[in-house]
Amino acid sequence: MRSSRAILLLAVLLAAGCSRSEPAKKTGDTTYAETMHREHRDDRPTGNDVAWMQPAGPVISEDIQYDRSDGSARGYVSRPAGRDTGLPGIIVIHEWWGLNDNIRAMTRRLAGDGYRALAVDLYHGSVATVPDSAKALTQKAMADMEPGRRTIRAAIDYLKSRGARRIGVIGWCFGGGWSLETALKNPQDIDAAVIYYGRLQTDPVTLRALDMPVLGLFGARDESIPVDQVRAFEEGMKRAGVNGEVHIYDSAGHAFANPSGQMYVPGAAADAWKRTQAFFARYLPSGA
Repeated sequence: MRSSRAILLLAVLLAAGCSRSEPAKKTGDTTYAETMHREHRDDRPTGNDVAWMQPAGPVISEDIQYDRSDGSARGYVSRPAGRDTGLPGIIVIHEWWGLNDNIRAMTRRLAGDGYRALAVDLYHGSVATVPDSAKALTQKAMADMEPGRRTIRAAIDYLKSRGARRIGVIGWCFGGGWSLETALKNPQDIDAAVIYYGRLQTDPVTLRALDMPVLGLFGARDESIPVDQVRAFEEGMKRAGVNGEVHIYDSAGHAFANPSGQMYVPGAAADAWKRTQAFFARYLPSGA
């Protein structure tokens, strides 16, 4: 009898240990990449006139290497022409395609609204044009998140070194999840976070770290981030006392705000962008 009990106890302990193991985490990340692959299986980042919409005013933009310590942090920065001081900063995090021309255009649009916007590159120079390549890049970035976290930490430091006293973060798809991750890991530095259909946390204890306002924008037809998960995220923020705001667009699915893809929904995208602009104008005022 004691032998049977010992075997049973050992089996329970092994099962518990496996449930917390690193391979299980990686399996979850692989599942996430596969889910994104299904969402984007017929999609291509091909671009259209809306994707290249010009910013509200003239901007100055350049590719930069902003972490001089090891040269690993590279990105694309844009600011209003004629202004180089007193600018709030925004970290821009790309979708699963990578830091492509669409994300550069969005960065310029943010700069045109009065920010120093820095688009980070979590793929370190790689850009996908087909779903298979994007899946592989996503899996690599999610299997070991520490390089991405260091890249974003360097972006925060760069914006601070340029005088930003308030910093926001925005991301789409893959980048939406990273926007939430950035806010959770750096609550003392991030003053506003925007999440476009990104992977979510729903535990109020975890979400309690969000010491900044959060705007979440989602599509009701998004199979990868279903409405019940979005509502659980919204409820989790409420229970955690977070200043959170969530909008779900009935006519939209995943990637509805990407004008360079085939999943673009103009009405939902336009409304989401207006909300994004108003959100940043409120929490990242010029001169802050």
